[in-house]
Amino acid sequence: MNVLLIQDEIRVADFVRRGLAGEGWSVDHAPDGETGVELFGKYHYDVVLLDLMLPGFQGKEVCWKLRGRHSLVPILMLSALDSCEERILGLRSGADDYLPKPFDFDELVARIEALHRRATRYTGTPPIPVVEVGGIALDRDALLVTLDGEAVELSKKERDLLLPFLTNTGRVLSRERILSAVRGVHADPLTNIVDVYVGRLRRKLGSEGARIVTLRNVCYRLI
Repeated sequence: MNVLLIQDEIRVADFVRRGLAGEGWSVDHAPDGETGVELFGKYHYDVVLLDLMLPGFQGKEVCWKLRGRHSLVPILMLSALDSCEERILGLRSGADDYLPKPFDFDELVARIEALHRRATRYTGTPPIPVVEVGGIALDRDALLVTLDGEAVELSKKERDLLLPFLTNTGRVLSRERILSAVRGVHADPLTNIVDVYVGRLRRKLGSEGARIVTLRNVCYRLI
Protein backbone atom coordinates (compact mmCIF):
# COMPACT_ATOMS: atom_id res chain seq x y z
CA MET A 1 0.00 0.00 0.00
CA ASN A 2 1.25 3.50 -0.85
CA VAL A 3 0.57 6.14 1.83
CA LEU A 4 1.03 9.90 1.69
CA LEU A 5 1.67 11.38 5.13
CA ILE A 6 1.21 15.15 5.36
CA GLN A 7 2.46 16.08 8.82
CA ASP A 8 4.61 18.97 10.06
CA GLU A 9 5.53 17.48 13.46
CA ILE A 10 8.78 15.75 12.56
CA ARG A 11 8.84 13.44 15.58
CA VAL A 12 5.30 12.19 14.96
CA ALA A 13 5.92 11.93 11.22
CA ASP A 14 9.10 9.88 11.74
CA PHE A 15 7.33 7.57 14.20
CA VAL A 16 4.39 6.98 11.86
CA ARG A 17 6.57 6.62 8.76
CA ARG A 18 8.84 4.00 10.35
CA GLY A 19 5.90 2.16 11.89
CA LEU A 20 4.00 1.92 8.60
CA ALA A 21 7.18 0.92 6.79
CA GLY A 22 7.40 -1.92 9.31
CA GLU A 23 3.95 -3.01 8.07
CA GLY A 24 5.46 -3.35 4.60
CA TRP A 25 3.88 -0.15 3.25
CA SER A 26 5.52 2.60 1.22
CA VAL A 27 5.25 6.03 2.87
CA ASP A 28 6.03 9.46 1.40
CA HIS A 29 6.23 12.32 3.90
CA ALA A 30 5.30 15.92 3.15
CA PRO A 31 6.13 18.45 5.92
CA ASP A 32 3.52 20.97 4.74
CA GLY A 33 0.32 21.20 2.74
CA GLU A 34 1.86 22.64 -0.39
CA THR A 35 4.40 19.83 -0.66
CA GLY A 36 1.62 17.32 0.03
CA VAL A 37 -0.51 18.62 -2.83
CA GLU A 38 2.53 18.56 -5.11
CA LEU A 39 3.38 14.93 -4.25
CA PHE A 40 -0.26 13.90 -4.63
CA GLY A 41 -0.25 15.26 -8.17
CA LYS A 42 2.87 13.30 -9.13
CA TYR A 43 2.34 9.85 -7.61
CA HIS A 44 -0.38 7.29 -6.91
CA TYR A 45 -1.47 6.84 -3.30
CA ASP A 46 -3.93 4.41 -1.71
CA VAL A 47 -4.51 6.49 1.44
CA VAL A 48 -3.64 10.02 2.57
CA LEU A 49 -2.87 10.79 6.23
CA LEU A 50 -3.45 14.50 6.69
CA ASP A 51 -2.75 16.68 9.72
CA LEU A 52 -5.36 19.39 10.27
CA MET A 53 -2.95 22.07 11.50
CA LEU A 54 -0.22 22.69 8.92
CA PRO A 55 2.06 25.55 7.88
CA GLY A 56 0.92 27.16 4.63
CA PHE A 57 -2.15 25.30 3.40
CA GLN A 58 -4.23 24.11 6.35
CA GLY A 59 -5.50 20.54 6.33
CA LYS A 60 -8.99 21.57 5.26
CA GLU A 61 -7.53 23.52 2.32
CA VAL A 62 -5.48 20.49 1.28
CA CYS A 63 -8.68 18.43 1.37
CA TRP A 64 -10.45 20.93 -0.86
CA LYS A 65 -7.58 20.89 -3.35
CA LEU A 66 -7.42 17.07 -3.48
CA ARG A 67 -11.18 16.72 -3.83
CA GLY A 68 -11.13 19.54 -6.40
CA ARG A 69 -9.17 17.14 -8.60
CA HIS A 70 -12.11 14.72 -8.35
CA SER A 71 -9.94 12.30 -6.42
CA LEU A 72 -11.66 9.59 -4.37
CA VAL A 73 -8.48 8.50 -2.56
CA PRO A 74 -9.39 7.97 1.14
CA ILE A 75 -8.21 10.75 3.46
CA LEU A 76 -7.68 10.14 7.17
CA MET A 77 -7.37 13.42 9.05
CA LEU A 78 -5.16 13.54 12.15
CA SER A 79 -5.42 16.33 14.70
CA ALA A 80 -4.81 17.25 18.31
CA LEU A 81 -8.08 19.20 18.07
CA ASP A 82 -10.78 16.78 19.19
CA SER A 83 -13.87 18.92 19.61
CA CYS A 84 -17.06 17.90 17.83
CA GLU A 85 -16.85 21.08 15.73
CA GLU A 86 -13.31 20.26 14.56
CA ARG A 87 -14.27 16.69 13.62
CA ILE A 88 -17.27 17.96 11.65
CA LEU A 89 -15.07 20.55 9.93
CA GLY A 90 -12.56 17.90 8.92
CA LEU A 91 -15.19 15.52 7.56
CA ARG A 92 -17.05 18.27 5.71
CA SER A 93 -13.80 19.42 4.17
CA GLY A 94 -13.59 16.09 2.36
CA ALA A 95 -11.89 13.73 4.82
CA ASP A 96 -13.25 10.18 5.09
CA ASP A 97 -12.26 9.65 8.71
CA TYR A 98 -10.88 11.63 11.65
CA LEU A 99 -8.43 10.36 14.28
CA PRO A 100 -7.53 12.60 17.26
CA LYS A 101 -4.00 12.74 18.68
CA PRO A 102 -2.53 11.08 20.59
CA PHE A 103 -3.65 7.88 18.92
CA ASP A 104 -2.83 4.20 19.28
CA PHE A 105 -0.69 2.94 16.40
CA ASP A 106 -2.73 -0.24 15.98
CA GLU A 107 -5.88 1.87 15.66
CA LEU A 108 -4.17 3.98 13.00
CA VAL A 109 -3.27 0.83 11.06
CA ALA A 110 -6.80 -0.56 11.44
CA ARG A 111 -8.38 2.68 10.20
CA ILE A 112 -6.05 2.82 7.19
CA GLU A 113 -6.91 -0.79 6.34
CA ALA A 114 -10.64 -0.07 6.76
CA LEU A 115 -10.46 2.95 4.43
CA HIS A 116 -8.56 0.92 1.87
CA ARG A 117 -11.10 -1.92 2.05
CA ARG A 118 -13.96 0.49 1.43
CA ALA A 119 -12.13 2.12 -1.47
CA THR A 120 -11.46 -1.25 -3.10
CA ARG A 121 -14.91 -2.63 -2.17
CA TYR A 122 -13.32 -5.57 -0.34
CA THR A 123 -15.66 -7.66 1.80
CA GLY A 124 -13.86 -9.39 4.63
CA THR A 125 -14.89 -11.54 7.57
CA PRO A 126 -15.17 -10.34 11.16
CA PRO A 127 -12.19 -11.06 13.45
CA ILE A 128 -12.23 -14.34 15.37
CA PRO A 129 -12.77 -13.62 19.11
CA VAL A 130 -10.16 -16.15 20.26
CA VAL A 131 -6.68 -15.94 18.74
CA GLU A 132 -4.40 -18.96 19.26
CA VAL A 133 -0.76 -19.61 18.46
CA GLY A 134 0.81 -22.77 19.87
CA GLY A 135 -0.23 -23.03 23.50
CA ILE A 136 -1.09 -19.31 23.77
CA ALA A 137 -4.73 -18.21 23.46
CA LEU A 138 -6.18 -14.72 23.80
CA ASP A 139 -9.94 -14.27 24.12
CA ARG A 140 -10.57 -10.68 22.97
CA ASP A 141 -14.10 -10.60 24.31
CA ALA A 142 -13.33 -12.03 27.77
CA LEU A 143 -9.89 -10.30 27.95
CA LEU A 144 -8.47 -13.67 29.02
CA VAL A 145 -5.08 -15.14 28.18
CA THR A 146 -4.40 -18.85 28.68
CA LEU A 147 -1.33 -21.06 28.36
CA ASP A 148 -2.23 -24.64 27.46
CA GLY A 149 -5.71 -23.97 28.85
CA GLU A 150 -4.53 -22.42 32.13
CA ALA A 151 -5.28 -18.74 32.77
CA VAL A 152 -2.25 -16.43 33.03
CA GLU A 153 -2.49 -12.96 34.54
CA LEU A 154 -1.43 -10.17 32.19
CA SER A 155 -1.89 -6.44 32.58
CA LYS A 156 -3.89 -4.50 29.96
CA LYS A 157 -0.69 -3.21 28.35
CA GLU A 158 0.74 -6.72 28.22
CA ARG A 159 -2.44 -7.95 26.51
CA ASP A 160 -2.26 -4.98 24.14
CA LEU A 161 1.31 -6.00 23.34
CA LEU A 162 0.48 -9.68 22.91
CA LEU A 163 -2.40 -9.16 20.45
CA PRO A 164 -0.35 -7.81 17.49
CA PHE A 165 2.13 -10.67 17.96
CA LEU A 166 -0.65 -13.27 17.84
CA THR A 167 -2.41 -11.70 14.85
CA ASN A 168 0.82 -11.25 12.88
CA THR A 169 2.52 -14.62 13.38
CA GLY A 170 5.74 -14.79 11.40
CA ARG A 171 5.66 -11.08 10.53
CA VAL A 172 8.19 -8.57 11.80
CA LEU A 173 6.81 -6.01 14.26
CA SER A 174 8.68 -2.71 14.42
CA ARG A 175 9.70 -1.14 17.73
CA GLU A 176 7.40 1.77 16.84
CA ARG A 177 4.34 -0.48 16.66
CA ILE A 178 5.21 -2.19 19.94
CA LEU A 179 6.00 1.13 21.61
CA SER A 180 2.67 2.56 20.53
CA ALA A 181 0.86 -0.42 22.07
CA VAL A 182 2.34 0.28 25.50
CA ARG A 183 3.07 3.99 25.53
CA GLY A 184 1.38 5.78 22.60
CA VAL A 185 2.59 7.41 19.41
CA HIS A 186 4.33 10.31 21.19
CA ALA A 187 6.66 8.07 23.22
CA ASP A 188 10.41 8.39 22.76
CA PRO A 189 11.49 5.69 20.26
CA LEU A 190 14.94 5.54 21.90
CA THR A 191 13.55 4.41 25.26
CA ASN A 192 14.22 0.84 26.40
CA ILE A 193 10.58 0.40 27.48
CA VAL A 194 10.00 -1.90 24.48
CA ASP A 195 12.66 -4.32 25.67
CA VAL A 196 11.29 -4.13 29.21
CA TYR A 197 7.74 -5.03 28.18
CA VAL A 198 8.78 -7.72 25.70
CA GLY A 199 11.03 -9.27 28.37
CA ARG A 200 8.20 -9.17 30.90
CA LEU A 201 5.79 -10.75 28.41
CA ARG A 202 8.27 -13.51 27.57
CA ARG A 203 8.65 -14.41 31.25
CA LYS A 204 4.90 -14.53 31.85
CA LEU A 205 4.43 -16.78 28.82
CA GLY A 206 6.89 -19.32 30.20
CA SER A 207 8.27 -21.73 27.61
CA GLU A 208 5.95 -20.22 24.97
CA GLY A 209 7.73 -16.89 25.46
CA ALA A 210 10.64 -18.24 23.43
CA ARG A 211 8.39 -17.84 20.38
CA ILE A 212 9.05 -14.07 20.53
CA VAL A 213 12.42 -13.61 18.86
CA THR A 214 14.53 -10.46 18.50
CA LEU A 215 15.75 -9.44 15.03
CA ARG A 216 18.74 -7.14 14.60
CA ASN A 217 17.95 -5.60 18.01
CA VAL A 218 15.37 -3.30 16.36
CA CYS A 219 12.29 -5.45 15.83
CA TYR A 220 10.55 -8.63 17.00
CA ARG A 221 8.62 -11.57 15.55
CA LEU A 222 6.41 -14.32 16.95
CA ILE A 223 7.29 -17.70 15.42
